[in-house]
Amino acid sequence: MTNSMKKKNNLITPEKAAYYLPVFISSGIAILIIIFYVFPQYIKTTKVNLELSELIKKKNDLDNLKSEYKLVNQKFSKLNKKRSRIIDLISGKSNLDTLIAQIGKIGKNNNIEFVSIIPKEVTYFDANNSEQDSSTVDPLLVEGTKKFLIDLKLKTDFVNLLSFLREVEFQENTVLIENIEVRSNNQKIDAKQGGNLQIKLIMKIYGKI
Repeated sequence: MTNSMKKKNNLITPEKAAYYLPVFISSGIAILIIIFYVFPQYIKTTKVNLELSELIKKKNDLDNLKSEYKLVNQKFSKLNKKRSRIIDLISGKSNLDTLIAQIGKIGKNNNIEFVSIIPKEVTYFDANNSEQDSSTVDPLLVEGTKKFLIDLKLKTDFVNLLSFLREVEFQENTVLIENIEVRSNNQKIDAKQGGNLQIKLIMKIYGKI
């Protein structure tokens, strides 16, 4: 028994205590540092890395969106230019007042006597019309344009009438002539007749809004 007590006492000696105590203290301090500093810093660093990765992803997505926006914008610009060209082809660059004045000048140059000029109606483009039967939709009435219907009564001869209609239809604005009625005091109408023709017609004029 005495020998076993001596062995136990020999396990804890001042030398051993002086050696192991700093180790235990250092280990404890290291564990505390790991628990209260290293782990929080690791968690914080991981969170920052995740946020950075998310920001990089968003930046890449934003760059892709910018590229797509640029392409869409270019296509939209081209479509706008095509749309403007179509509108210019249909409605011309002259306003309707100028065109009507020009028609009056053409009539005067071709010895046309205007008996009456009666504006009938104005029709604007309606997107809902595209859902209707295509036979009832005016293909020349597009977005950005309007259509005037005018009833005209004229007096002239056959040759001057043809010359007048030809010049009118060659105007910058699209002008369509419909429902032409020609009357004469004579039963027979020919190119040799004088100014005894009475003409009634409907003129469709397309212009910009």
